[in-house]
Amino acid sequence: MPESGQPTKQGSPAHISAGPAAPARRASLLVTLVLGGLTALPPLSMDMYLPALPEVTQMLRSPAATVQLTLTACLAGMALGQLVVGPMSDKWGRRRPLLIGMLVYVAATAVCAFAPTVELLIGFRLLQGLAGAAGIVIARAVVRDLYDGVEMARFFSTLMLISGVAPIIAPLIGGQILRITDWRGVFYVLAVIGVLLTLVVWKWLGETLPPERRHEGGVGEALRTMRGLLADRVFTGYMLAGGLGFAALFAYISASPFVVQEIYGASPQTFSLLFGLNSIGLVAVGQINGKLLVGRVSLDKALGWGLGVIVLAAAALLVMTSGVFGKPSLAAVAAGLFVLMSAMGLVLPNTNAQALMRTPHAAGSASALLGTSSFLIGAIASPLVGIAGEATAVPMAVVQLVCAAGALACFLGLCRPWRSQATA
Repeated sequence: MPESGQPTKQGSPAHISAGPAAPARRASLLVTLVLGGLTALPPLSMDMYLPALPEVTQMLRSPAATVQLTLTACLAGMALGQLVVGPMSDKWGRRRPLLIGMLVYVAATAVCAFAPTVELLIGFRLLQGLAGAAGIVIARAVVRDLYDGVEMARFFSTLMLISGVAPIIAPLIGGQILRITDWRGVFYVLAVIGVLLTLVVWKWLGETLPPERRHEGGVGEALRTMRGLLADRVFTGYMLAGGLGFAALFAYISASPFVVQEIYGASPQTFSLLFGLNSIGLVAVGQINGKLLVGRVSLDKALGWGLGVIVLAAAALLVMTSGVFGKPSLAAVAAGLFVLMSAMGLVLPNTNAQALMRTPHAAGSASALLGTSSFLIGAIASPLVGIAGEATAVPMAVVQLVCAAGALACFLGLCRPWRSQATA
């Protein structure tokens, strides 16, 4: 069973700059920004599009549940793509698969902008997700190449600060785009962002996995590696806890445009402001985790508190939306969602760090499993939140509560945080 080592760096970030030698601090900041951009691409791809969902429903003459499949397709693509890109990056290095994925992402995004039917849009959102998976899985693998232990947990929290800006500004940008054009303009902007990020990666992100640390085997070895990772009960526990926590978050992402705009009659701009406020809560708690808690409080304890708060917030939302005390105000529902989103700042970085600390021998494959489980579970949760139509928020709250309770159960039952890893 792989054990986490002491907090050491496996190489300085300075050596991965593709350009001339630079001071370590400057190079480290540059790499952090590039990795933050890669992890920001998924929320940009999904959240910038959120204010346009009701408009897409009208213009393409499709029911809300069908339009929500455009989100599900993108998530499913990101999940499946990581299973391919992760092992590829362990075999061929991080840089080449990443650049190929970014180029395909740009092409698929451009086609989405011209989709005449919802079926075609769903298809190319799937391809967009498949290609965009490269940025997600390789960014995590690069962090594992460079850091270990507490330093890795801190770095993930720093990445959350950078990538967390994306869900704050993405709906705001989407709402403003809708002032001057229709929903297709959102994909034009995403295509331009993809081109710029591809150029940045090509120029400034060098290789972090030297040839002597690569796996020479093919698909068979990759599958055996993943099977071995899944046989690790503790790794699987963190993977499932993170995946179910992400599903609770994505239930909010998928349902909130309809809850805020259709049930409460708010404008796309008001929805964008509320969404941004919730994202600020997630980022702020993530920074508290990285700057104040890591190194002082065990990662498991912080993770347990985060999961507990999410369960309580989801339960409160279910009570409110079910009408036990009458129809809740938008402010009350928004407060519950704010608490739930903020607690994700304790769950997402710590599940990633704890899982990856057990897998220094196969960071790409482990990153792929972490990402795939999160996105697949999220893709399943997405259409469920609209199963009762657009007039009730109860399905959103039910999905969130089930996922949050499941995440807590996996954490307690599989990771067994009260026991040392030596006896796990």
